[in-house]
Amino acid sequence: MTTLSLVRHATARGGRAPGTLANILTLARRELRDALRSRWFLLYTLSFAALGLGISFVSAAAAGGVGLSGFGRTTAGLINVVLLVVPLMALTAGAGSIASDRERGMLGYMLAQPITRAELLLAKFIGLAGALLACIALGLGACAVTLALKGLRTSPSSILWLAGLSFALAASMLAVGLLISVMARRASVAVGTAVFVWLALVFVTDLGLMAGAMAMRLKIETLFALSLTNPLQVFKMWSLHTVDAGLDVLGPAGLYASEEFGGRLDLLFAACLAAWLVVPLAFAGAVFSRRSPL
Repeated sequence: MTTLSLVRHATARGGRAPGTLANILTLARRELRDALRSRWFLLYTLSFAALGLGISFVSAAAAGGVGLSGFGRTTAGLINVVLLVVPLMALTAGAGSIASDRERGMLGYMLAQPITRAELLLAKFIGLAGALLACIALGLGACAVTLALKGLRTSPSSILWLAGLSFALAASMLAVGLLISVMARRASVAVGTAVFVWLALVFVTDLGLMAGAMAMRLKIETLFALSLTNPLQVFKMWSLHTVDAGLDVLGPAGLYASEEFGGRLDLLFAACLAAWLVVPLAFAGAVFSRRSPL
């Protein structure tokens, strides 16, 4: 049964249009089901797990061991894997959702049903977020299970924290992807823009901060403030802070953050990622409410 059929069925049974929550849950379940059946879900999950296991081998070799290293040693390497894979996965998934429906002519047909644009947008976000959560859980879970089967000590708290922070990053990037999607008329343009944004966040921002720090002699406070504007940098700092790796590995900016904010760092990082989720999603809703579905 399609999403539209489900909505019509609920309407027929109740004699009136279903409520907002019922509409959102119905559409979200359909979006989640479609995402889990797609090839990108399988590809990203397998790639995520394979890279995690590869990082374990590299960590063990660097430490002079043979085979897989423990999850605690692997966590630092997995942070870099998450920085590359998860934002790309979330941005492209969000960017292709609304734009592909508009390009295929399905968006206008769906909005002709007893649902609002806000319900459709929230359902897209919830469904895709569920798929991303499943991908992250399966990827990290496969890595953790393999390490445990090898008889190596794993840290459940580290696994859960890394999975939670990875999902927070994925949700914020998914919101950005949906904003791109509602502004684009073609799915190819939306996905291309998402890849460009990913490249900018991963590479250009880091290089820009390094060049600015050297050329413009930026103050430590300014450098740290600029780092907070990049969700990938926020995730990296928060992950290192959570696993007790110490922010001193990030240089003077990390030392400044530890000394200036101390125990308030978790709240600061959480607020930054929450802003990257709420603000793009709110803008996406505002743009979506005014754009033609055709």
